[in-house]
Amino acid sequence: MGSAALLGTDVARTRWWVRVAIGFGAGVAIAYIDNFAFGGEITTMIIVVLLAATATSSAVWGVRGCLPALAAWACVPLAHLVRHVLGLPDTLHPNTYASIMLLGGFTLVVSAIGTGSGLLLRKLGTGITTSG
Repeated sequence: MGSAALLGTDVARTRWWVRVAIGFGAGVAIAYIDNFAFGGEITTMIIVVLLAATATSSAVWGVRGCLPALAAWACVPLAHLVRHVLGLPDTLHPNTYASIMLLGGFTLVVSAIGTGSGLLLRKLGTGITTSG
């Protein structure tokens, strides 16, 4: 299977599972960086990278970029949840289910702002409709 068959005829028509895999890869990279946060708090860099990743996703794929944006978002709270369940030390303090839920809510809002910004950039910058 060649890259044209895998990705489709153009970037906007990339297969859904490829987009999700790209979003998941970005989310894993963001969660990996988050594990090295100094001082035990989520760093501004993580927020900026998540915002940029979700904005890029929707700017490139339009509304179809929501799936990779969700995949990237889910990795951040899931990484903390897995570490909490396994009893591993974590950078999130206090390391409780409530704080993980708050982190998930906050990063969801950041991801939604990034996705909306990417859609706006796509519409204003290129004139391409957001329907993909």
